[in-house]
Amino acid sequence: MKKYIITLTGFLIINFGGLAIGQVWTGDGVTSEWYTSLNQAPWTPPGWVFGLAWTSIAITFSLLMTSSYLNNNIKSLKLFIPSLLLNIIWNPVFFGLQWVWTGSVVLLLLSYYIYKIIDLNRKIYGWKIAWLGLPYFIWLMVAMSLDIYISLMN
Repeated sequence: MKKYIITLTGFLIINFGGLAIGQVWTGDGVTSEWYTSLNQAPWTPPGWVFGLAWTSIAITFSLLMTSSYLNNNIKSLKLFIPSLLLNIIWNPVFFGLQWVWTGSVVLLLLSYYIYKIIDLNRKIYGWKIAWLGLPYFIWLMVAMSLDIYISLMN
């Protein structure tokens, strides 16, 4: 149990740390003048949903990666590194540089890595553990739809 708590704490620090690094580039983010002036998708959620979603994702994904680590799932852990980097990179690309199409490409690549992590865990452990990656993947689909809408309509 002690090893589980220490490992989970480590992944929570890494995942929330990644969000914090990304936040540096996001600035005011969804409340910024640039973002609010964009023609946004009708299904764009209110600003508070973004914080709630990413908090939930950081927790569930940390639980998934803790399981991968404790079960010596090296393939899953190797996929985690590029997914973390892509997650961090999206913020400066989209909000910092305002390269919305490039942001879509980053989200597509990130979605691929998250899908691979979920699928790998599903094949090894079944949905008992793999479902913990679904909030992340589903949110990425929402984010990509928002990003592509903005890319097409602005």
